[in-house]
Amino acid sequence: DPLACGFDRSLDVTGKGQSNFFDSSGVTQEGVAIAPTENFYATRAIGEHAVACLADHAANHGENPFFQYVAFTAPHFPLHAPQELIQRNQKRYETGWNIMQQQRHRQLTAAGITNCPLPSMELDIGPPYRFPDAIAILGAGEIERPLPWVELTRLQQNFQATKMAIHAAMIEAMDEQVGLILQQLAAMNALENTLIVFTSDNGASAEIMVRGEGHSLTAAPGSRKTFLSLGPGWSSACNTPFRRHKTWVHEGGIATSFIAHWPQGISARGQLRHQAVHLIDVTPTVLEIAKIDSVEPWNNQPPPSMHGKSLLAAFADGRATLEEQLWWCHDGHRAVREGNWKLVACKGEPWSLYHL
Repeated sequence: DPLACGFDRSLDVTGKGQSNFFDSSGVTQEGVAIAPTENFYATRAIGEHAVACLADHAANHGENPFFQYVAFTAPHFPLHAPQELIQRNQKRYETGWNIMQQQRHRQLTAAGITNCPLPSMELDIGPPYRFPDAIAILGAGEIERPLPWVELTRLQQNFQATKMAIHAAMIEAMDEQVGLILQQLAAMNALENTLIVFTSDNGASAEIMVRGEGHSLTAAPGSRKTFLSLGPGWSSACNTPFRRHKTWVHEGGIATSFIAHWPQGISARGQLRHQAVHLIDVTPTVLEIAKIDSVEPWNNQPPPSMHGKSLLAAFADGRATLEEQLWWCHDGHRAVREGNWKLVACKGEPWSLYHL
């Protein structure tokens, strides 16, 4: 509970919000259930609450610094988005996941973000957890493997292209809210001196399941009465150029974007950094910025040891070293990394060693 851990404000969508972006029941604001509304959409509610908190801070606590954690659930399943945004993206993905993967690989290479070959789609790798009943419920358009797009039926192509359009619409809706947050920061003259970090908790997911209110074949895709998931075809394309998906600890499962923006504190502008960093590095970074050398006990509990490292040196210099030993274990999948060497193994399978 964020309110029990030092936060002054909190919007909690961890109830039904995890299985329905359009359901406001169970959502609380500062610990109190919000009023039901027909126009509820979780992404919008999260952004509006973030903006309201910033405005309140500017009005009543403007002389103090602030820390805000904006935990958008988008684009996690189910694929839910406003219909007008879905329609805007509908035509974009009709060429399929193979073409999209190739286009993204060219763009990433040209931008200097990655320089590795494009791996073939792993046709034998499907969702990490099998729910055959869900596949039946979702109808003939759903498939469990990233088969070549040209081998799909027209029904499957239309169904899959619509799923990616909804996924894109979810991200577009989130982008709109991020823009409103940035506008609020600018309005309170805090944009230049606020460190903004944007990242995600894992790579795209190959999961396919049905939860919440179930899935209706007659409801508009992406609406409240549907429960769609991205699946392995689009997940493979979204994780370009990496292999595997969320749940696995290959790079496709764990490597994500990390964007930092702080005009007054970061002299670099639009520069790439290739050091390996982790979410554990965020806390020591914030503490260094705030000039906090030691953390006080909380509720009579001593602070845990600090495992990460401050990223300020990396923000300033792309050659700064951040030597860390990192390890992962998720559902039996495991990996360890030191420098550019990475050992990785799937559940029940032998280790493989890679130089990254």
